[in-house]
Amino acid sequence: MKNAAVAATMTFALASPSLSAEELTGTLKKVKDTGVITLGFRDASVPFSYLDGDQKPVGYALEICYRIVDAVKERLGLAKLDVRLNGVTSATRIPLIANGTIDLECGSTTNTFERRNQVSFTNTDFLTATRYVSKKSTGLHTIDDLQGKTVVSTSGTINLRQINEANIARNLGLTILPAVDHAEAFLMVQNGRAVAFVMDDVLLASLVAAARDPAAFEISSEALSKPEPYAVMLRKDDAPFKAVADAATAKLYAGPEGQVLYDKWFTKPIPPRGINLGLPMSAALRKAFASPTDSFDPSAY
Repeated sequence: MKNAAVAATMTFALASPSLSAEELTGTLKKVKDTGVITLGFRDASVPFSYLDGDQKPVGYALEICYRIVDAVKERLGLAKLDVRLNGVTSATRIPLIANGTIDLECGSTTNTFERRNQVSFTNTDFLTATRYVSKKSTGLHTIDDLQGKTVVSTSGTINLRQINEANIARNLGLTILPAVDHAEAFLMVQNGRAVAFVMDDVLLASLVAAARDPAAFEISSEALSKPEPYAVMLRKDDAPFKAVADAATAKLYAGPEGQVLYDKWFTKPIPPRGINLGLPMSAALRKAFASPTDSFDPSAY
């Protein structure tokens, strides 16, 4: 797949800053007409998008979205641009993008071929893989170790689909429970309703780090997926808006600020409890930042 960031940057550069509101289309016209841009956030996707101790939405993905907002404001020549925040869940994030309720989804959403039939994505901001977390005392490490057991995953996620597919393909005989959100799913492991919570490994790491006794939990050694890209989600078939988002994120990731922003959320203490995920940037993500891309193909990384 060609590097989408290059094309986006060229498109952005060629676009005239003096375009009138009448010449604008899609999200850019909507934002120009209303003076408002709406960001979707998650309440428990640490460190990407979550509520801090004051119940204020914060996180790595939100900071990226604010960079896009700045680029939109500059592109439209606005002296002021109001930012509205709208909470989303795994189940509502795509419908709320598609119906125009939110303009950018700033969370931990995997860029997949199937989702691109409904929405679009800007450049990759993180790479993850699907694993599961369990109590260390259960001695679970691989997918086959789950044979005949009860597991949980979050509704509306790729991870729930993946564990269902593995259950069928490997004849595991699992009982698979859906949870409303990540916090509920992890609680089900803590209280014994499920032996494992299947989710993106970075989100599992954040839940374990924030637990009362992190040493009591273990993330599986075996993954259910290849590396999967996270990215900010936006509406499908809105090329001018995507061009602004792609140019803004490409500039951020490829420059020194990209590493600084990553380290702020993944290698240093974060609010509200000062936990440290201790996740240095992987070689694959470093490569993706050096040559920003919106590819959903794991082989691109």
